[in-house]
Amino acid sequence: MNGIPFNERVNILLVDDQPSRLLSYESVLADLGQNLISARSGEEALQRLLDDDFAVILLDVSMPGMDGFETAAMIHDHPRFESIPIIFVTGVHDSEFDALKGYRLGAVDYVSIPIVPEILRSKVSVLVELYMQRRELQRLNRSLAEANATLQAEKARELERANHNLEQANAALRDADRHKDEFIAILAHELRNPLAPIRAAVDVMSLMPLEHTQLRWAREVIDRQTTHLSRLVDDLLDVSRISRGTIKLNKELLSLRTILDRSVEAAQPIISAHHHELQIECLAETATVQGDPTRLVQILSNLLNNAAKYMQASGTILLRASVDGGHAVFAVKDSGIGLTSEALPKLFNLFSRVHEDEGHLPSGLGIGLALVRQLVELHGGAVSATSPGPNRGSEFTVRLPLSDTLAPIATLGEAPPAQAQMQALRVLVADDNADALESLALLLEVCGHEVRKASDGQETLQAVTAWRPDVALLDIGMPLLDGYEVARRIRGEPWGAQLFLVAVSGWGQSEDRQRATDAGFDLHFRKPIGLPTLEGILEKAQRLNAETVVKSDT
Repeated sequence: MNGIPFNERVNILLVDDQPSRLLSYESVLADLGQNLISARSGEEALQRLLDDDFAVILLDVSMPGMDGFETAAMIHDHPRFESIPIIFVTGVHDSEFDALKGYRLGAVDYVSIPIVPEILRSKVSVLVELYMQRRELQRLNRSLAEANATLQAEKARELERANHNLEQANAALRDADRHKDEFIAILAHELRNPLAPIRAAVDVMSLMPLEHTQLRWAREVIDRQTTHLSRLVDDLLDVSRISRGTIKLNKELLSLRTILDRSVEAAQPIISAHHHELQIECLAETATVQGDPTRLVQILSNLLNNAAKYMQASGTILLRASVDGGHAVFAVKDSGIGLTSEALPKLFNLFSRVHEDEGHLPSGLGIGLALVRQLVELHGGAVSATSPGPNRGSEFTVRLPLSDTLAPIATLGEAPPAQAQMQALRVLVADDNADALESLALLLEVCGHEVRKASDGQETLQAVTAWRPDVALLDIGMPLLDGYEVARRIRGEPWGAQLFLVAVSGWGQSEDRQRATDAGFDLHFRKPIGLPTLEGILEKAQRLNAETVVKSDT
């Protein structure tokens, strides 16, 4: 694009209060061959807009005086400038709500420093190309109007309507795709808030005797369905993360037997609830794969859950692990409702509901098998399905690359080390959701711990300072001070390093976990946290507390 005649070049406005950043933007965008015009403040940017037309604006969020958001609002409030696309640039870690604010102000994109030159150049190039196409189209319209004013006037109106509809359709598609991920994240957060007190309440009930058979049944139903709903929320977020390429695998060396055992543990409740018989075969005890243990268990437990779900009560499920050449092979075979030949090709498509037209049980959201395929492919493997036909069962096969390292053979009959008895701890629980706060506090009290409660960030900080608990379980989205700020202030105190801080939040994406770590939290958990997870947190806190006492005595 360097050969573009000067009179055909378009203007690109670069707005940043730091000269070094402006220089880097100019260096990155120089190859586009367009006019790069700089401004060091929001006020100067507005003056530049009054003097000339621009194809795109690159706008820094954090500027002294008028920041990027205020500048964008004033730009798009003016009829002349409301259609100019804006790309926000931020040098700090903003939340999803900050990004959402930018989009509401008319931003077409939102990028963080350090920028990737190729990506920024590509984004700006597309917007410039669209601007030039619109400008060229306007030129053509004027030329045709001069040739035949009467006829062209009508055609120009038709073309304008068509362009407007096309722009609206394109904008709607972009907005729908962008808002989909934002909606899923917010939906997951909002669903986890009511799930948290339900989970805690069920755990409280599980620690107390229920003499009435129907009450025990009701408790077990709530337990199972809460677990199922939590799993659906997690699956929704996982699909969104994979589609955006933000999911990360934490790989380690795992034996096939370990993967089988953990998967069975995860899927056992639904298998038992349907009274199925589970047969397990491991034909390669010491074979290993390099994979993310959480995701590999998610793959097989999803397949086991599907097998249990789409089979009449008291059926048979076979889970088998073996080696074939350079691959580990996991197979889940059931005696259930089977699959038609027409269903097999679309089985792993997102939102596919292959059994819906056959009068069988509803097939959920249609994301479980799509998630399985995506996770398997992230591990460099492949998944397939076969079935002899309807009501003749089906078999799902997962193939993963083998590792060259063999797992050590475990000694049979070796008892695990005895765990020390849980001692009573001083636990502070902070949450602005009253039901979540009360239910988690009650669960801790039933477990024998001393508990205090707080419903906002300021109250939390005061309680921690005055009471000095052993453990603090903090919600993130609290009023007055959020959980991140509370954690930072605690860690800033001389005694703050000793407190075991745990974030318990409805926000659970990788960036949320990183923000919690940066703020000083020891652990981050998504709502709801069940009793086993809570016990694990407290056991770890007790061990660290004991180590601290020993060091102090020494």
